Amino acid sequence: MATKKDEEIGYAEALKELETILAELERTDVDVDVLASRVERASELIRLCRDRIGNAKLQIDNVVNGLEG
Repeated sequence: MATKKDEEIGYAEALKELETILAELERTDVDVDVLASRVERASELIRLCRDRIGNAKLQIDNVVNGLEG
């Protein structure tokens, strides 16, 4: 579930955190006890990024439609 902090972070920051998690998961010495929580966090960040992209697309579509109308 997204936290209040997640609502405040931007796309670039979320992407950077995702890249950090990916680098952690690619290591061979990943602690199994941490693995599930990192994958869950990655899932939250992916959802947040998709939402941000979707919102940006809607805003762009609205601007373009306003120019055409």
